[in-house]
Amino acid sequence: MAVPHQTLSRATGLHCLMRIALPDRPPPVVAGIDEFALLKGHRYAAIIIDADSGRRVDVLPDRKAATVTAWPREHPGVRVVCRDSPGSFAQATTNAAPTIVQVGDCWHLWRGLAETALKEIGAHTSCWSKFGPPLREGKRAATTRERWQQIHDLLNQGVGLLACARRLVVSLNTVKRYARHSEPDRMVRAPVHLACPIDPYRDHLRKRRDEDPAVPVTHLLAEIREQGYTDSANRLVRYINQGRVEADHAALSPRKVTSLLTRHPDCLDEDQHTLRDQFAHACPEMAVLAGQIHVFADLLIPRRGQRGEADGLDHPEPQR
Repeated sequence: MAVPHQTLSRATGLHCLMRIALPDRPPPVVAGIDEFALLKGHRYAAIIIDADSGRRVDVLPDRKAATVTAWPREHPGVRVVCRDSPGSFAQATTNAAPTIVQVGDCWHLWRGLAETALKEIGAHTSCWSKFGPPLREGKRAATTRERWQQIHDLLNQGVGLLACARRLVVSLNTVKRYARHSEPDRMVRAPVHLACPIDPYRDHLRKRRDEDPAVPVTHLLAEIREQGYTDSANRLVRYINQGRVEADHAALSPRKVTSLLTRHPDCLDEDQHTLRDQFAHACPEMAVLAGQIHVFADLLIPRRGQRGEADGLDHPEPQR
């Protein structure tokens, strides 16, 4: 006899699923815990998994310390808790059982490394920028160098940081930031440009300017309009003034350089491999940083079951 077809709403189906009792599972020896949003910015829950198998063990209704503390007490047998490095679960786990060993999970460890590498790479912009677009020259760069010189002149005279800030009428944090850098060029950042409608015509513009450095912009505009350019003349003028015509590479930022150095080699094409090697040998400090990233990745690889597509900071992935 055929079973009559019945239509259920999503709410009814979800209600039926929620009434099914979860199977009893023994508490894992190594448990992973992390939070997730039920309603972002308002309501959060916590999930507990078996760190060895990756299977879900339990879902806590919230991320409050009392709730997290109660779970290990109700489920003895957990010996290690894997959590977010600066996690809010640290104290709750300690309160539940001080003997539980707490460790940081691979994803957050790698993300922390990538964020630290980003700061170091940003401080060495003048070293690796020669492989990308030219440094931004102009009023901003000149002001940066002048301010660096003023601060270091005062520091060399024995003037304190706070006194420097008062004399130059800048914040104390600004003085500290300039004082940390031994060279003014490390304060000048490489330009970061978004994709532009003129990019497809860069080769033509570069060739024309090589042939005739004094070629009028109006002539260049007419030529690329014949090739399909439909944007304004002002955009072309800005494009040329920013030095983007002469740039040998697309605009690079410290974040993109960090992504190349921290991404798995299998995710890079041939050009990216070449550029990555250039960055890794841009200066002694960059070489040391690349080596440390490689060593750290080797430590994490045995703990990773699979490799996904990585973009450096958003989905960090150790290199081999």
